[in-house]
Amino acid sequence: MVKVYSRKPQNAEKAVRSSGANIRVHFKNTYETANAIRGMKLKQARGYLKDVMAHKQAVPFFRFTGGLSRHAQAKRWGTNVCRWPVKSCKALLTLIDNALANAKAKSLDESKLTINHIQVNQAPKAAAGPTVPTAASTLSCPTPATSSSSLRLVRPTSRRPLPPLRPRRGPSAFSAVS
Repeated sequence: MVKVYSRKPQNAEKAVRSSGANIRVHFKNTYETANAIRGMKLKQARGYLKDVMAHKQAVPFFRFTGGLSRHAQAKRWGTNVCRWPVKSCKALLTLIDNALANAKAKSLDESKLTINHIQVNQAPKAAAGPTVPTAASTLSCPTPATSSSSLRLVRPTSRRPLPPLRPRRGPSAFSAVS
């Protein structure tokens, strides 16, 4: 499948791109972290993200500020709300490392590369509840599937089994009235 980017660079020979899809990180933290590194050089952005992971610098929060406490490290950005999203920083570091590798492949000068466009989209929600086997997972079983084992692919529940049905007391709805 071809990767589709939301923006095309003006000069494709002097630009590198990197993308990730459905990364298991919080959207709001990654959004604010991406806004913090927008406009930085790649080496500067790597250093900033490593400092955030070491709690030497913080990521300012401007849009998603509900319930966040105030910290003095946010004064650098002109606000008082910040966080240290380690998991989001690791995800963005891998994207930056990928972009640096792409720059080496194109033989571009890494010290001059800046982050001109960075975009974070929310990933689709993961399905909740028991997993349902697909045709591919059922056919790829190493042991032959019998009728009892193919029905046991769903997660076991902790509920006790239902009691057997008892006959109704009183007149039935289907009984003939004389």
